[in-house]
Amino acid sequence: MGQSMKYYKILERLTECSEEALKDGGSQYVAVLTSEEWKKREAAFDMLIDLDQDFAERNETKALVNYDSLTGTVSVPDRQHISDVRHCFAFALDEKGIVIIDDEGYAASLVQKIRNTKKWQLPGLERFLYDLLENIISEDIHILESMEHQLNQLEDQIIRNEEETYPMDLNDLRGDLLDLRMHYEQLIDLGHELEENENGFFRTENLRYFRLFTERVSRLQDSVTSLRDYVVQLRDLIHTQLSVRQNKIMTHLTLITSIFMPLTLIAGWYGMNFRYMPELGFRYSYLVVIIISVLIVIFFILWFKKKKWM
Repeated sequence: MGQSMKYYKILERLTECSEEALKDGGSQYVAVLTSEEWKKREAAFDMLIDLDQDFAERNETKALVNYDSLTGTVSVPDRQHISDVRHCFAFALDEKGIVIIDDEGYAASLVQKIRNTKKWQLPGLERFLYDLLENIISEDIHILESMEHQLNQLEDQIIRNEEETYPMDLNDLRGDLLDLRMHYEQLIDLGHELEENENGFFRTENLRYFRLFTERVSRLQDSVTSLRDYVVQLRDLIHTQLSVRQNKIMTHLTLITSIFMPLTLIAGWYGMNFRYMPELGFRYSYLVVIIISVLIVIFFILWFKKKKWM
């Protein structure tokens, strides 16, 4: 289990309170519970919903509009291991406040961070949600900048012909960017769903927070798209460089074969050992064959260099 249940009122700051204090009204609330605690206390929040209890196994971010509540799940790739680890929590909200169901403590840490760092002039559920979602993506611009730096380094290595094989780092970056793109698409959909305000839980003048969040995620998604295009360009560059390198190797092999083909012919010719081959009785035949072979090699080398094939 993750963190134990916590209750807060949305005042100038998030202010921790007791469960009983939530019922006195006057301000909206935030409740952070584990799934087991939610099962025991869901009736106390009077939302009349059947929240999916298997949210921890779901790898998607989405919101569902119910008759008198808005529920959903948030799935967040771990920024240190984007393609491998995900954090997941669920939520249910209405005009009175939001309940966050979190078994691993990830959402609880975000709420605690908001409590420690945020002070609002106009407190409200909308601003809390904005800060919660904002904290999820707060470091992403630096992560994308780091990825761009890695790609720049790979490009320099490729241009300098330092990459002998296809770099696996490029595949890892491509996978991370794909996961981030899907993550951002789902966050944008979530932001649109909140901004739609179908049940009227949010104050109209505060819907701008969700629009600001959606616009920021859209800019991040554009950056991811640019980086994915960069990856495709580098893959093409690598394939081109590898093809050029292979062509050079094949050219050298062809030249070597061409140079020694006449020597192979001479070796085959005088390896037939016919009885009446006059050269076999000539005293200097061996020396003559050596000289001719060397001259053939020199001739072809000079010829290929003149043609700029070497």
